Amino acid sequence: MANTVLKSDNLFEMMKGHLASDAGKELTKKIGLVYQINIAPKKIGIDEVSYVVDLKNGEVTKGKYEGGKPDAIFSFKDDDFIKVATGKMNPQIAFMRGAMKIKGSLSAAQKFTPDIFPKPAKM
Repeated sequence: MANTVLKSDNLFEMMKGHLASDAGKELTKKIGLVYQINIAPKKIGIDEVSYVVDLKNGEVTKGKYEGGKPDAIFSFKDDDFIKVATGKMNPQIAFMRGAMKIKGSLSAAQKFTPDIFPKPAKM
C-alpha cells in the first residue's frame, strides 16, 4: 500500500501551490473547513491513501487527519477523483453513482467543489 502510485498524487502536490497563491488564500478564508480524502487505486475501501485538505490553514498533507475529526471525509477511486477535480464529473453525480462516498457533515461536503482545485490549464 505504501508504494501505491496514484494519478491523484500529482494533483495534491499542485494543490499545495494553489493554496499558497492569492486565489488559494481566498478559498481558505471563504471555506474554513478540513477535508480528508481517501483515494483507492481500484476499489473504494481497499489500499486507500489518505490526504488532508485543510482549508482552515491552507495546507495539503498526506496521511489521515490527526487534529480531531475532519469536517467531511470523501472516498474515491483514483480515476473518479481526477474526473471530479478536473470538472469532468459533477460531484453530485459522482455521489449518486457511488463513485464518491461521504462521511461527516453534508453541508461541509457541499462546499467541496471543483473550484478548490487548480485549474486544468495549470496542471
